[in-house]
Amino acid sequence: MTAAPLRFGIVSTAGINQSLLDAVAATGVAEVVAVSSRDAGRAAAYAREHGIPAFHAGHAGLIDDPAVEAVYVSAPNALHVEWTMAAIAAGKHVLCEKPLTRSAAAARAAVDAADSAGVVLAEGFMYRHHPQIRRLAEQVHGGQVGALRSMLSAFGFVADRPDDILLRPELDGGGLLDVGCYCVSAFRLLAGEPERVEADAEVGPTGVDLRLRGRMWFAGGVTGAFECGIATPETHLLEVTGDGGTLRLDDPWLGREQGVDAYALQLEDFAGAVRDGRPPLVSGEEIVRQAAAIDALMASAGI
Repeated sequence: MTAAPLRFGIVSTAGINQSLLDAVAATGVAEVVAVSSRDAGRAAAYAREHGIPAFHAGHAGLIDDPAVEAVYVSAPNALHVEWTMAAIAAGKHVLCEKPLTRSAAAARAAVDAADSAGVVLAEGFMYRHHPQIRRLAEQVHGGQVGALRSMLSAFGFVADRPDDILLRPELDGGGLLDVGCYCVSAFRLLAGEPERVEADAEVGPTGVDLRLRGRMWFAGGVTGAFECGIATPETHLLEVTGDGGTLRLDDPWLGREQGVDAYALQLEDFAGAVRDGRPPLVSGEEIVRQAAAIDALMASAGI
């Protein structure tokens, strides 16, 4: 028997929602039944525009909506934990946009709450679902570059709107949390958990990191260096070098030239985890360890 589509409610009317809506249309494993915004007019207009049956003025109403099985949290970073925890407390499954949080302690609390409630919690690192990343990890772990020695990565672009939420420190804006977290996640995927990290940042007038350089050290003498930012020329890079060769991806985060929708693969994985009772690809323990690495980098950079 084919499982019924997973009924999603979307917390916020953020632009990233379109990726979920496209994935819903492409896969058929889910449907969006509600959307919420602090502004009732915005929520109503968004629901009309996208053919969503219900809207809520305020996220609490969506969390309490009995038609909603799972919540997609796409609100600004600083609100991720608050609404993730509220959804878990209401017995809803949660797909939260990355990063769930910059705090390892908050990540642990969310993961433990989800485990206790028997619901699925996943962090939206869609790139992890792309075949090119999965293949890269297989090659590195399979020894196709020999013993891993070093990694380089970069992710950057220009956030040029004065009102961009990425420029607001109270909403956890900045380059590391928006794009640098991909670099950190990839290093962890390939080399495990870091033993030591260092970072330095260029902080802009609003108080967020516009550019950040990070260095990470792993077991066996493996090193990782990355650059990220929201005030840099557009950059996309992931390169790994071992004593037997080098592998490089020039579009590791979006995979735009591969003809693959990583958001659709992520949605299928999440819906499968809910329906089949298995862990999602990005597990709870990975969420906690990712937050711990981000925590340490931000402390080193003083941001």
